Amino acid sequence: MKVQVESARRHTSGVRSLALSEKPLDYGPSGRKERRLPIIVVLRLAPAVSAATDGERTFTDNISAHGARIFSQRAWQPGDVVRITPLNEDSVCAEVVYSQRLPNNRYGIGVKFQEGAVTWSVMRKHGGI
Repeated sequence: MKVQVESARRHTSGVRSLALSEKPLDYGPSGRKERRLPIIVVLRLAPAVSAATDGERTFTDNISAHGARIFSQRAWQPGDVVRITPLNEDSVCAEVVYSQRLPNNRYGIGVKFQEGAVTWSVMRKHGGI
């Protein structure tokens, strides 16, 4: 896990220049089942019909057991089904709930995991499940 965290730090060393969410997380009546943890998880994001090795390498802005906010180079549409494959973890399918255009031709997408709560090691480590 330490290697993954170090890799994520190198990969996101210019995170502020990507214009990550500047707004504080809102835990009010937003429709979310639980609070999101501000954890960076390096992953592969691809259409659900693709192999786990296809798609783009990217990372999360925040994550919970039932969903995440992920950065992408692509404008996904609400209702699209994506395959999310973190390093050294099993892939899961998720439905895109929203896609927000960000500066520098990037997008922040909100996804809801289709198979229920994820049990990735990072979630267990930070008490997110």
